[in-house]
Amino acid sequence: MLIEAVYHRPKLNWGYPYDLKTIHLRLRTKKQDVKEVWALAGDKYMWEKSKERVQMHVFATDDWFDYWECEVVPPFRRIKYGFLLKNDDEEIWMDEDKFGKEEPKMDRLFDIPFINPVDVFTPPAWVKDAVFYQIFPERFANGDPSINPKDTLPWGEKPEWFNFFGGDLQGIIDHLDHLTDLGINAIYMTPIFKATTNHKYDTEDYMELDPHFGDKETLKKLIATCHDKGIRVMFDAVFNHSGKTFAPFVDVQEKGEQSKYKDWFHVRKFPLAVEDGIPTYDTFDFEPLMPKLNTENPEVKEYLLNVAKYWVEEFGIDGWRLDVADEVDHHFWREFRQTVKSINPDVYILGEIWHESSPWLQGDQFDAVMNYPFKNAVTDFFVEDTTDALTFAHAIGTQMSRYPRQVTEVSFNLLDSHDTARALTLAKGNKDRLKLAVTFQMTYSGTPCIYYGDEFGMEGDNDPDCRRCMIWDEKDQDLELFAFYQQLIALRKQYPALRQGTFKFLHAKEGNNGLIYERSDDKDTFVIAMNSSSEPVTVSIDVKTTQWENMLDHTTLHVENGRLEEQLPAFAFVILKAVQS
Repeated sequence: MLIEAVYHRPKLNWGYPYDLKTIHLRLRTKKQDVKEVWALAGDKYMWEKSKERVQMHVFATDDWFDYWECEVVPPFRRIKYGFLLKNDDEEIWMDEDKFGKEEPKMDRLFDIPFINPVDVFTPPAWVKDAVFYQIFPERFANGDPSINPKDTLPWGEKPEWFNFFGGDLQGIIDHLDHLTDLGINAIYMTPIFKATTNHKYDTEDYMELDPHFGDKETLKKLIATCHDKGIRVMFDAVFNHSGKTFAPFVDVQEKGEQSKYKDWFHVRKFPLAVEDGIPTYDTFDFEPLMPKLNTENPEVKEYLLNVAKYWVEEFGIDGWRLDVADEVDHHFWREFRQTVKSINPDVYILGEIWHESSPWLQGDQFDAVMNYPFKNAVTDFFVEDTTDALTFAHAIGTQMSRYPRQVTEVSFNLLDSHDTARALTLAKGNKDRLKLAVTFQMTYSGTPCIYYGDEFGMEGDNDPDCRRCMIWDEKDQDLELFAFYQQLIALRKQYPALRQGTFKFLHAKEGNNGLIYERSDDKDTFVIAMNSSSEPVTVSIDVKTTQWENMLDHTTLHVENGRLEEQLPAFAFVILKAVQS
């Protein structure tokens, strides 16, 4: 037993309250090195009477490690605990300080002193049941040509960095039935505040809508109509940087060191200038149009927190997506969360972070982040065919091990966005590969998000090509693909096990593209088998259930001798639901 590989700490994703009564304990061991792990847990004030051994199971695996997990429901919301690791011929105890052969004394064990309700990380429950739809407003639909920007181009021409097509809020209102037909119950709109660009990430006024999108009455109508249809609405905001036309920055440009707003930004040198391609003030990237805000400045902080309050209080939005979130200080985000949640605890706070995000996901800042590691793993395996099933399973296992379960349940799982090439383009137009990716997205933990037009087979390379105008002409729409999205979304919404149940891989081998995984809750069990290869594969697993229903064509499959075997053609998949044992 390789003791050096064993790891645990009583915080973060390793030991944490899942809800007001349940504690999750996790332990890491070397891959396939330990056969059994038991948690020894009890109440420190009545140890001998309350202590028990709770068996742990492997809930995730990656290239190097197995990750074990168990649930403990302590009667008085506190536990002391340690671990017993077993192999065929070896037993080792682990306490807070050391490994040993004897059961440790209670005072040497790990400690979770008390489940204080305020410390329990509780993301909004509705997000676990949401299917998001991302809208880039300038390219979704032109509902009011009277407010078009100057030199608006005909709908559907080639998107460039700086051109406009007239998409607006009325256009979204006009097509909400399309979203409800698809099965959408939440939308995420990229910024709609006043700005100079078509993407609006260069904010000029955080308290005003861009007039080319419409007025506040139209926005209220959009949000009210969405809510009437059961659709939540999430705004996008940039608190890392403003635009060059933001009034305080204009003042600094004009007055230099004499400006009362000079400390609203990070200025290294006056006058403001660009020298050898690098601004003399901090920006997003090195973009002079996007000066970085000093969120440690009390006036800046007050202004931005008032922005966050205003749109929640006055318009009733259901979420904030926060651009370039990892470049803003943690202290600001803690105050942001307190401010927003004090108005409505159910507001979803989503950070744009492209990498491992534990520092932001401890319950004091964001509810979730945009899950680009998920996107990368799905793209590599299903879309671009650059990895095998085992590598994919390990990538997903790594992500599952990084965060508490309640974080995984509300992670924002996307396949593409306004910042990436579209999934179908990465698949070189192979619709079957896209369908596999969508199937995994819709049957995995977290909230899936569809980028506008993917349901009709829209393509597009990296920005700006991925921001093409939405296809509204039916003759250009892939209606078969739309029906496929409808079916998968409906299936996800019908069965809680596909949204919130347990997840585990059952079959994933090196050098093979056959994949099987299970979703299960106390009511239903599903087995999903997939083949991301251009060649047929046969996959098989041991099962106790003898009868299964194919959820796509509703045929019945009978299993004999306890072995479920599926011959999958190229790029095929099945979703099976256990009917009887």
